[in-house]
Amino acid sequence: MSITFDDTNRAGSSSFVEQASRAAMVPARIMLSSIFLISGAQKLTAYEATAGYMNAFGVPGALLPAVIVFEIAAALALIVGYKARVAAFLLAGFSILAGAIFHFDPADQIQTIMLLKNVAIAGGLLAIVAAGPGALSLDRRG
Repeated sequence: MSITFDDTNRAGSSSFVEQASRAAMVPARIMLSSIFLISGAQKLTAYEATAGYMNAFGVPGALLPAVIVFEIAAALALIVGYKARVAAFLLAGFSILAGAIFHFDPADQIQTIMLLKNVAIAGGLLAIVAAGPGALSLDRRG
């Protein structure tokens, strides 16, 4: 018995790859969004400390309410698949910008890893921009 992963579509049936791709988009959206959703919520519980951290890097703490709303709203939009490509694109940009501001320190290995984490997340988000949110999303409702 052999298992093949060819992507050909036979007589209207979906291939394994097509089915896996459709099924993978929901957990992909949830996993990529979770860091922004949790981070936004945690900023609410550590508001003053987060504002101070932002100020220390030259980012006005007055922007924190907008950051919190953006992270939570964009993450929720991506999870449910509403304007998913736009949300993914904006979150990718946010991830790169935040990484560049808060984690760019080539002399610090931990900060370099944190920056690369942000870059990797942005890559995953850009894959959603390219592929779309998948069949199970509000963007695909009929």
